[in-house]
Amino acid sequence: MRLKEIEERLAAIKNELTTRAAELKEEEITALENEVTALQEERAAIKAAAEKRSALLARIAAGESVGDGEGDGSGQQRVLRNFKGAAGEGDNDDKYGSMEYRKAFMKYVCRGEVLPKEYRADAVSKSTDVGAVIPTTVLNQIVEKLESTGMILALVTRTAYKGGVSIPVSTVKPTATWVNEGAGSDKQKKNIAKDGMITFAYHKLRCAVAVSLEVDTMAISAFETLLINNIVEAMTKALEQAIIDGNGTGKPKGILAETPADGQTIESAAPSYSDLIKAEGALPMAYENGAVWCMSKKTFMEYVGMTDKNGQPIAKVNYGTSGKPERTLLGRTVVLCDYVASYSAALAKDTIFAFLFNFKDYVLNTNYSMGVKKYEDNDTDDQITKGIMLVDGKVVDKNSLVVVKKIEAV
Repeated sequence: MRLKEIEERLAAIKNELTTRAAELKEEEITALENEVTALQEERAAIKAAAEKRSALLARIAAGESVGDGEGDGSGQQRVLRNFKGAAGEGDNDDKYGSMEYRKAFMKYVCRGEVLPKEYRADAVSKSTDVGAVIPTTVLNQIVEKLESTGMILALVTRTAYKGGVSIPVSTVKPTATWVNEGAGSDKQKKNIAKDGMITFAYHKLRCAVAVSLEVDTMAISAFETLLINNIVEAMTKALEQAIIDGNGTGKPKGILAETPADGQTIESAAPSYSDLIKAEGALPMAYENGAVWCMSKKTFMEYVGMTDKNGQPIAKVNYGTSGKPERTLLGRTVVLCDYVASYSAALAKDTIFAFLFNFKDYVLNTNYSMGVKKYEDNDTDDQITKGIMLVDGKVVDKNSLVVVKKIEAV
């Protein structure tokens, strides 16, 4: 929504004025001042229009006549009842949350019916990849499930910065400072020279979902649940894989694409107790809390059964209150995933098969303005619905990264 974009831009300008106060030239400040004035005027106009709509809706609910000539030419105004969230409560400014749009969206996906003009994606997006905007209620559930699904996605830091904007690392990972009474602290921009800036791009994540003829007979709630589950499952896998080993070209840059700090690469001919000790020793004390092991299940099983010098097992599998396995190595949590190479004797030299990292040091920047486009698969006659999301991600602090890589056996 435009109001949200205005608020985000005003926040970005405020941040720029704060962090670059000493660098800004007079003409830059003037340009920002003019932009703020224009944005505030536009915000005021939007809020005034919203208040006017609310007043009109209140009159209609009370049985009064609108009588202002607005409507479809028949003297009657068409009112859309909008809904927000799974509970179905309304937000009158969100036409994509209305039950009318949800029904139209289902017909578009299942039967290929053309959306009414006011709902078509070309009214809000110039992208030819988007044929329809996902209803707000469905999108909210997709976002909620994405933030709680998967073993890795739930661990990383989530942001929603505008693509192309350079952001100081210190604004993503702020620090606190002890000060004397009545004294202020140094501005976060002080760290920029050391840590630099990060810029998030727009990488398009596409998820294709086949819709069979049987779906056409589903209730709208069942249809939305099916669509949500399919999109979340596919996008979670793609996002988690990019977080681990993305190359930064056409997708986010992954953790393993970073070069570890000096002394934080452990060479190993095969999984061993001594390598774990070396990796723990290489992890800086400042990054001790929050760092976890990440490896494949097959690699973890190589450590199961190993003991320390006192005969105590170094790998443990417990079952928590949720009943799910909780794995540890030397007391440190282990996160399993299929996106790190599994150890084997035939594993290529210099391949990383395990690493330590604090996933909070990885920032995933997501634009949740998700849309879909429908087409037909000529080979199977399935109706394919593809979901599209804009996303990027980067490591903002690599000092918690310690990798274990394969070397030739001595």
